[in-house]
Amino acid sequence: FGVVAPSLRFPPKVEDGMKAARGTVLAEVEGKTHSILTGERLALNLLQRMSGIATKTRTFVEALGGRPVRLVDTRKTTPGHRMLEKYAVRIGGGHNHRFGLYDAVMIKDNHIKAAGGVAQAIRAARNSIPHTMKIEVETETMEQVREAAEAGVDIIMLDNMDLSTMRQAVAEIKSIAPLTIVEASGGVTLQTVCDIADTGVDVISVGGLTYSFKSLDISLDRKSTRLNSSHLG
Repeated sequence: FGVVAPSLRFPPKVEDGMKAARGTVLAEVEGKTHSILTGERLALNLLQRMSGIATKTRTFVEALGGRPVRLVDTRKTTPGHRMLEKYAVRIGGGHNHRFGLYDAVMIKDNHIKAAGGVAQAIRAARNSIPHTMKIEVETETMEQVREAAEAGVDIIMLDNMDLSTMRQAVAEIKSIAPLTIVEASGGVTLQTVCDIADTGVDVISVGGLTYSFKSLDISLDRKSTRLNSSHLG
């Protein structure tokens, strides 16, 4: 609304992160009707989507019931909206994974195949990044887990592993490299997130927080009218 017309007033009635019951007035916008209606749809689209992401994230956080594990998002975000969607995850009580290719190295299955193995991929990455940058390796088998742990990477992701294998992987990683962060990823749902957390992983990443959520039903309704201006909330 500020971009459409700086003269528009937009006082919020609730703070980000607060729970709001159906019918709650979230904010009011006051100014010329034409300016309000120009910005209405985009404002509602963003508010509905980001509130949906925050709400889904909060549902996962509450399901975890205070377990000592960090719930994070992924880079599976809407083009152009990554900063907003990751902000919504934080508002919902979650945490952010990396923002792009520039802030951490993620060695995935295709990188491992291209490099000829886990150790080779890690070595190639270390030779081309600053010493301050962390490296994470995505693993699918116990052999890859051991290789990554012995190489001393910062983070090991357990990708789509069953609970039994995950528990074994956590135990081996902590025995070989106790400071390594262990992340679980792949197919995490509200029904499985607690069982995954109980395997001992440090982080659980859920791509669905930002690509599979339900936008909230939020509308903009007229409250009063006077000459060339409207007060909507």
